[in-house]
Amino acid sequence: MRTHPASRPVVVWLWATTLMLLTMIVVGGVTRLTGSGLSIVRWEPVVGALPPLSATDWERVFALYRETPQYALVNAGMDVEGFKSIFWWEYIHRLLGRAIGVVVFVPLVVFWWTERLDRRRALVLLGIFCLGGLQGFIGWYMVQSGLINVPQVSHYRLTLHLSLGFLLFALVLWQALDVSLGAARHSAVDEHPPSPGFRRGVIAILTLVSITAVSGGLVAGLRAGHAFPTFPLMLGQWVPPGLLAHEPVWRNFLDSAVTVQFQHRVLAVAVLIAAAGLSVAARRAALPKEARQAADLLLALVCVQAALGITTLLLHVPVWAAAAHQGNAALLIAGCLNLLHVLTAGAPAAQSAPVPSPAPATSH
Repeated sequence: MRTHPASRPVVVWLWATTLMLLTMIVVGGVTRLTGSGLSIVRWEPVVGALPPLSATDWERVFALYRETPQYALVNAGMDVEGFKSIFWWEYIHRLLGRAIGVVVFVPLVVFWWTERLDRRRALVLLGIFCLGGLQGFIGWYMVQSGLINVPQVSHYRLTLHLSLGFLLFALVLWQALDVSLGAARHSAVDEHPPSPGFRRGVIAILTLVSITAVSGGLVAGLRAGHAFPTFPLMLGQWVPPGLLAHEPVWRNFLDSAVTVQFQHRVLAVAVLIAAAGLSVAARRAALPKEARQAADLLLALVCVQAALGITTLLLHVPVWAAAAHQGNAALLIAGCLNLLHVLTAGAPAAQSAPVPSPAPATSH
């Protein structure tokens, strides 16, 4: 849309950052799915920006990897060329994280100094930058859990890392929507104000999508998709045996591969039903055309996500399908936020970024 000339660089910056965060989510998924996340065993935020540059460097890094449980139990006998194939995914993942930090911080300082950002928005973006720094630390905290005895990261830490990655994406996306489309959407909302009930419905589906995405992190961390590669039945039944076998019962929803996979499927079906209902409600309500289109787009994204999830299961979790499923989860959150923004743009509370429920940089 047409914006004031002074704001165009800010718009480009925020959308570029949003795209980089989406890429980070997908690359993080590939890193995890290819078993690459444990290939770099040290966290060196500064000097680690450079990859091995000589044969001696490669041998040194590979020697460190050979001391890990993953090498001993999974990749024993791997040579340095095989190591490079997993090293590069983790390296790209970490390098992209560093690049996002620079892309956020340097323009933020410039735009704030030149008054292209108001103080409130600049402080919000500074907070997001600090949250991104925390994400880098949590990523290393996650990797450490797979370097001790078992060559698999903690599913709790993985889910935390994945959820924070989705939250960062959502926060920057909201800022991009507000800066680039806020004024035009304000006019549309003034002409066709939505009912409070419809807006609450959108918030509810955003929350449901976020919870489903978080549960996806648990599914990935427990490798539950590998364990039950059938749909719609699990172990040949609608309600699989062993669903609540662990004690206390609440641990099943976090630690049982059977229960975690089952609850993820139930949540996914709930999201599909809710999105369909919201699309129908949008057509019946006196909403701006853009809101109806946003509701339809949301339903389309939900259908794509369901298809990708089923495909991932039936094909025994191929990298391309699982990574696309993770990436589309981010787009699904974006669809929810886009619809919510259409309904709230221009309202006083919309001038600062709301904090959506955390959902699923990415996992290793």
